[in-house]
Amino acid sequence: MMKVISTDNAPKAIGPYSQAVRVDDFLFLSGQIPIIPETNEMVEDNIILQTQQVLKNMKAILEAENFSLEHIVKTTVFIKDLNHFSAMNEEYSRFMGDHRPARSTVEVNRLPKDALIEIEVIAARK
Repeated sequence: MMKVISTDNAPKAIGPYSQAVRVDDFLFLSGQIPIIPETNEMVEDNIILQTQQVLKNMKAILEAENFSLEHIVKTTVFIKDLNHFSAMNEEYSRFMGDHRPARSTVEVNRLPKDALIEIEVIAARK
C-alpha cells in the first residue's frame, strides 16, 4: 500500500508530485531544494546555507512519518557546481553525524528555482 506524505514543516511540492511516498517500511522523499517552508522563499545564493536548509527540509519530512536520519539508506545529491562539493560535504557530514548512508553526487546544469543543491532520500525501517 502506498501512502502520500505531506507536512507543513517542509516546502509544499512545486509540481505534480508528493513531498514523499511511503510503501510499507520504505519512505521515498522527493528531491528537496532550499525553500524555507514558513515563507516559501529560497535561501540566499550560498551553498552552505542552501545545504543546511535542504537537510532541515529532509528531516522534517522524515519526522512526519516517525523516521529519523538513522533510517536513511540512500541519498542522491544534485549540485549545480562541483566546486562547491567540499562545502556541501562538510555540512552534510556535520548533519548526518556518524550515520553514513549510501550516496551519489551528480553535477547538474540547472535545478528548480535555480537552487544550488537538491537532495533526494530513501529511508527504511531497520
